[in-house]
Amino acid sequence: MLLRLDAEKCQGHNRCYALAPELFDVDEYGQSVLLVEGDVPAELHAKARLAVSNCPEYAISIVED
Repeated sequence: MLLRLDAEKCQGHNRCYALAPELFDVDEYGQSVLLVEGDVPAELHAKARLAVSNCPEYAISIVED
């Protein structure tokens, strides 16, 4: 599983960071930043899906390998 973040869609709600701080951080402008490059560890798949489903701007997506 890979995560993709569309920075242009992100509006800085930071729900992803609140739900999955292992996968996301926030930059100095309040926009989300991915912390994981490449495959998401299996133990974080549920948190990744939770972050995707809670993004009001649909800025996060999952790419299955």
